[in-house]
Amino acid sequence: MSTPERLIESTRELLWERGYVGTSPKAILERADAGQGSMYHHFRGKPDLALAAIRRTAEEMRAVAAGVLDGPGTPYERIEAYLRRERDVLRGCPVGRLTMDPDVIASAELRAPVEETLDWLRGRIAGIVEEGKAQGQFAPGLDGGEIAAAVVATVQGGYVLARASGSPAAFDAGVRGLLSLLAPRTS
Repeated sequence: MSTPERLIESTRELLWERGYVGTSPKAILERADAGQGSMYHHFRGKPDLALAAIRRTAEEMRAVAAGVLDGPGTPYERIEAYLRRERDVLRGCPVGRLTMDPDVIASAELRAPVEETLDWLRGRIAGIVEEGKAQGQFAPGLDGGEIAAAVVATVQGGYVLARASGSPAAFDAGVRGLLSLLAPRTS
């Protein structure tokens, strides 16, 4: 792996573990096993490197979500697959956790890939809900955008509750509750 790649990957890991403030250039260089000047040789500084890392994390999250949401099955089954997919629940969402970081939120540039990813996710899920409504799987009165917001809020809030309790049980309970509310009616 090239030095810039090691720097980006190390920054991604550190941002997830420590947040922006807790991610020092020294820690990045140590984790990347890179020389002292290499960060400034390849990037304009910590904000530039952090942006590259956040963009990479956001792209990866979109790819993983798309792999499930664009997969086989009915609209309900695809939303269920997204909600139940394998996650490191106690570690939290690598993108969602960035919203808790005041320096990321204060920077329009650093915040943009986070916002774009969450907007993309809500839009993709809203489209699946509308698809399910057209197929008669979901009630015609459901608002795709509101259901998508509830799905994303359940996942992000589930991470917070699981981390607070030290157990994935709270995340799983939220997912089961939302799925029971979304379950297609069979009458």
